[in-house]
Amino acid sequence: MSNINKSIQDMYERKNKLLQGGGQARIDRQHAAGKMTARERIDMLLDPNSFVEVGAYMKHRSTDFGLDKVEAPGDGVVTGYGTIDGSLVYVYAQDFTVMGGSLGEIHAQKICKVMDMAMKTGAPIIGINDSGGARVQEGIDALSGFGEIFYRNTKASGIIPQISVIMGPCAGGAVYSPAITDFIFMVDNTSQMFITGPEVIKTVTGEEITKEELGGAYVHASKSGVAHFNYTDEAECIKEVRRLINYLPSNYLEEPMELDMQDDPNRKSSRLVDIMPDTPSKAYDMRKVINEIIDANSFIEVHKAYAQNIIVGLAKMNNDTVGIVANQPQFLAGALDVNASDKAARFVRFCDSFNIPIVTLTDVPGYFPGVTQEHSGIIRHGAKLLYAYCEATVPKINVILRKAYGGAYIAMSSKHLGSDIVLAWPTAEIAVMGAQGAANIIFSKDIKNADDPVAMREQKVKEYRDNFANPYVAASRGYVDVVIEPMMTRPYIISALQSLKSKREEGPSKKHGNIPL
Repeated sequence: MSNINKSIQDMYERKNKLLQGGGQARIDRQHAAGKMTARERIDMLLDPNSFVEVGAYMKHRSTDFGLDKVEAPGDGVVTGYGTIDGSLVYVYAQDFTVMGGSLGEIHAQKICKVMDMAMKTGAPIIGINDSGGARVQEGIDALSGFGEIFYRNTKASGIIPQISVIMGPCAGGAVYSPAITDFIFMVDNTSQMFITGPEVIKTVTGEEITKEELGGAYVHASKSGVAHFNYTDEAECIKEVRRLINYLPSNYLEEPMELDMQDDPNRKSSRLVDIMPDTPSKAYDMRKVINEIIDANSFIEVHKAYAQNIIVGLAKMNNDTVGIVANQPQFLAGALDVNASDKAARFVRFCDSFNIPIVTLTDVPGYFPGVTQEHSGIIRHGAKLLYAYCEATVPKINVILRKAYGGAYIAMSSKHLGSDIVLAWPTAEIAVMGAQGAANIIFSKDIKNADDPVAMREQKVKEYRDNFANPYVAASRGYVDVVIEPMMTRPYIISALQSLKSKREEGPSKKHGNIPL
């Protein structure tokens, strides 16, 4: 055998060893836990045969605590690039079969290398997390590695989309890299995120809790708001990551790709009239409205189980990506509270970062009242939503369906915050407050002194509603651009989006603003 053939054979032997990760026994344990290996996840995520591995032969150089005798193929992480439906993405996947996927100096260097490559080429980066945390044996070098990753996450924010997929444990300092990224995906029963684990919590506070109850997928999707998406298994999760990529641009200088959704942009919907109740106080499902106006089956709801009084998500309209922000009357009557304000503000800022127009559907009775809300900082949190809409320079279209009261009317992408086009249904009630409350304040003496206070109150409520609780006063001031028939909502929005495609808006020159965090 010639020297070159021996070299090639040696190369393949080394490569096969790398492909085995921590060995068959550990791979079997990974499968038994309902989890795929790092390489299996990458293969499922990327287009067939598109993955190019980078840094495969890098390995740790630590000799402390017997690490000089420990073989760690790839140093516990697989890194490289490939395509999703033809679009370039960079990816890293921690390998739990190799030292529990723990992060050390070289492990971090490999991740940083692909992050740097993603920034240079303007491509999204997807991180698959499955790690026992910092490699304790490497001490400060491991902590340094986390810091280098956090720094790059922050520098990449708003430049390239960053997606974190949690497919195992993610604890301690490791959680902060996903927290900085744009979207976090989790899997029920196999992925957890927490700063301190159940054992530490029990020692310090005496509280007993399981890992899943503390930081499982459902907890973070519904209670903390840390996770944007949660799925029942890894295959479904990866499928949805692939779908999301098709809604995003590769970087902030590009537009999201068009997809042929085969839905008529001029399609009218007579069902919208049936969805809206005749009684102003009656709830309805805003998702039904959304699904009537977007391209069929195109909605990707973000934070579905969190702060359910507001809906946010990505959709296609006339084949283009749009961001949807909508009050949900089925929960808290669609009022804005602390969590809803945070949820919507972050989503608006994401859309603005990546040239995604924002369509707002307004039906809001106000800010949710109560001592808890005030003491939780509704003033500060509510200001985030105001700030986000004011700061956004992408096309902004607002459709007022029903209630739009007080400060919440202003916050929901009103003309006063720079909305480009404000549409309103004839059912829109744009006022400082609802007719009931306004009548009690304005006509309190008339009602009190009337022979029949109940009848007088009803009369004054009707008087206020007829005079003010409609879209025409706002339209007369130019705060509503067009009052439309509900069935025409989709064609009007798409027309507005088309007219705003060439929109260019520059803010004042500054380093950056100071959002009320």
